[in-house]
Amino acid sequence: MAPDTSFLLIGTLATKAQTTKDTVRHYDQLGLLKSRKRQAGSRLYTEFHPECIERIELIKSAQAIGFTLTEIRDSLNDYYDGQLDVDLQLMLTQQKLAQIQKQQANISLMVELLSERIDVLERMKVDNDYKLNIEICKKKIPIQ
Repeated sequence: MAPDTSFLLIGTLATKAQTTKDTVRHYDQLGLLKSRKRQAGSRLYTEFHPECIERIELIKSAQAIGFTLTEIRDSLNDYYDGQLDVDLQLMLTQQKLAQIQKQQANISLMVELLSERIDVLERMKVDNDYKLNIEICKKKIPIQ
């Protein structure tokens, strides 16, 4: 029986999905891609379903907005199996937005604190008698 030529070898998939073979291997190991093994003589090849091109695009899109590969894995197969619960996805997306907004607030605070320290250090550099305000050094970023 001739092999199903619609399945893609790793190099072809990586090229078509505009990624690397290492990325394809990593996604496959995490269970994000549909693959199968095929014996050819003494070699064992991994072949990928053509929908993996779209899967990789979806994975990269989800990563770009802050989702981790673990979070993506939990939903990706449900999406392709037609079992995607919209209410659950809405809740997860709202939680991710809240998490990113908290990170954004922490980064803004870090920028403010670093700017204050730069001001103090610049003042100390030009004024040898200037005393460091220890309260500036004691400010901390809240932990998420």
